[in-house]
Amino acid sequence: MRDLEGPLLLVGCGKMGGAMLAGWLERGLDPAETHVIEPNKAALGPIADQIRHHHADFSTLPAKLSPRVVVLAVKPQMMASALPGCRRFVGPGTLFLSIAAGKTIAYFERELGKGPLVRAMPNTPAAIARGISVAVANPLVSADQKDQADALLKAVGEVAWVEAEALIDPVTALSGGGPAYVFLLMEYLAEAGAAAGLPPELARRLARVTVSGAGELARRSPESVEQLRQNVTSPNGTTLEALKILMAEDGLKPLLTRAIAAATRRSRELAD
Repeated sequence: MRDLEGPLLLVGCGKMGGAMLAGWLERGLDPAETHVIEPNKAALGPIADQIRHHHADFSTLPAKLSPRVVVLAVKPQMMASALPGCRRFVGPGTLFLSIAAGKTIAYFERELGKGPLVRAMPNTPAAIARGISVAVANPLVSADQKDQADALLKAVGEVAWVEAEALIDPVTALSGGGPAYVFLLMEYLAEAGAAAGLPPELARRLARVTVSGAGELARRSPESVEQLRQNVTSPNGTTLEALKILMAEDGLKPLLTRAIAAATRRSRELAD
């Protein structure tokens, strides 16, 4: 795949960076064209043996290395210490792709220098190639470079693009944090089932399989989620009784609206 050609430099190989790297290698990225900076080689996990060019820091990178893409996958609080080593690569021929939450395009242009940059917000299902990333490009990104970023992000799931960087904040609140909300739903469903008399282990199993199965059904079905909900809801049945509570004026909708608003607000505070 042309859009997965190197040289590629991955800075940081934690859970998200590692999941992305595994996806790229599976889709044909040449390990010989891949350089990974990660102080803890054990973090690379099962793909460690495939990486020919592992570096604990920037000091051992080849002097003539000219990466086509630099992927910034370090934790946001570690970004300031990582950027100085990347400055020599800034130029029109190198795309920078950041997946760091809360770090804006303006931040990178100030701390790194101006060059082609894509800011993306992936989520944790990327670990099983079922994530979704939302990305925004600065004006210096060419059409070819946007295609490169799109291909790299698609290696771990779906991709959507936005024109306004401000939308990354509600994206972070919805899809970035979304897996945590779904896991919390599983927890609470299991606890409610146990409170209704189910053995706790069975309640946890029912909650996990029901939520994951419903998600897969929603992904595969051509019907809207509203229609899928209605399909499960028989008139005067048990599901309807539960939905009367969940869909009440003080039910799930206003609660989630407040939760997403709070997370969006916090994302903007962190960016500032």
